[in-house]
Amino acid sequence: MIDVVLHEPEIPMNTGNIARTCACTGASLHLIKPLFEVSDRAVRRAGLDYWQFVSVSVYDDIEAYFERRGDANLWLATTKAPRSYAEADLRGDVQLLFGKETAGLPAWLRERYRDRCVRIPMAGPVRSLNLSNSAAILVYEALRQQGFPGLKQTGSMLEGN
Repeated sequence: MIDVVLHEPEIPMNTGNIARTCACTGASLHLIKPLFEVSDRAVRRAGLDYWQFVSVSVYDDIEAYFERRGDANLWLATTKAPRSYAEADLRGDVQLLFGKETAGLPAWLRERYRDRCVRIPMAGPVRSLNLSNSAAILVYEALRQQGFPGLKQTGSMLEGN
């Protein structure tokens, strides 16, 4: 099981795109308030018709999330991390935590889980990738390490169509 956790997401389109990634992979989506209205048209539009395939949970704050879900195999995605996501063991049940688009994860949270902070390598002066791209990269890395459980491994070309 992969849990994608968005701490105070700000941009509905990003959350919608992440929801689509969750629908395609079987990952669960966890949203930490404050956030925009989840039924917002922009989120629905970005997620297209996949919302019915996404398990979404909403929490009042990050501590409420930890009280309910714990912090086992938690990984924090941050541009400030000292190591690459490729060094993380993302096998088994994994929780991938992402910060809000304008500020990332709060310093206190990064310090609390310093040994669980990972980054996506980037060139030069570029600050960060789009949140939905970052989430997709980490979700698929976790799935790769797990052997893509439950996912269709081939397309119709294999069947000669």
